Amino acid sequence: MTAVALDTPRSEVSPSSVFAALLRRDMRVARRELPFFLLRTTMQPLMFVIVFGYLLPKMGFMGRGYTTALLPGVLAISLTFSSIQSVALPMVQDFGWTKEIEDRLLAPVPIWLVAAEKIISGVLQGVVSALFVLPVARLIMGPIPNLTFGHVGDVLLITVLGAAAFSSLGLFLGTAIQPQQIGLMFGVILAPMIFFGCAYYPWQGLSAVPVMKYAVLINPLVYVAEGMRAALTPAAPHMSLGIVVLALILITALFWTLGMRSFMKRAVG
Repeated sequence: MTAVALDTPRSEVSPSSVFAALLRRDMRVARRELPFFLLRTTMQPLMFVIVFGYLLPKMGFMGRGYTTALLPGVLAISLTFSSIQSVALPMVQDFGWTKEIEDRLLAPVPIWLVAAEKIISGVLQGVVSALFVLPVARLIMGPIPNLTFGHVGDVLLITVLGAAAFSSLGLFLGTAIQPQQIGLMFGVILAPMIFFGCAYYPWQGLSAVPVMKYAVLINPLVYVAEGMRAALTPAAPHMSLGIVVLALILITALFWTLGMRSFMKRAVG
């Protein structure tokens, strides 16, 4: 009986099946924690919407036209928070405290595929966050001048590319930052990125400060915010959509490479 069992060929599990299983596991966890995930990633953008998109215009301190520039930027911030946090924070925990990453590294797939699954999971969570914020922000702000949903394809394209860029950045940060230094990610990286990412004002408005206008181009958030403006408010000033798409592809490729290199170093180190 034992000899027969040993002679029976085993059915190999394909890497794609393992990848799908890892992704389903992460999506199941994300679905179970969906309220906390949305609260964590959308609270700051929605608070800004309430204050600057509803209260200040109601009080007459800010023109209604400001909401045209604000809504795309708020979507970009929500996308940024959700994509980075959904990859970086689990990476910090898995490599630092829980060591859960060791179980994943034992899966019968190449190590880089484990990292790629984390990025894809971050992209999906980023898309969910943006799709949640859009109708809620629109409901809070009321009518928004120049807002159109006639370019849904462009909106989805920028959403996916932006989520891929920031998920790749999240992989790099999550594997490069030590657990005790995680506060640096929010205070030194995310905060300046948001304030100088043209989320709360259009990039064209920085023409009044030419040095700053070109200095902020190193910020990935600029391209997501401007891409959202090009897709949702094309009649308002915005950066060329073609430049935005090219920039996001290059940024994704850069941080994908850096993130994979950092992940492999931590995984085999």
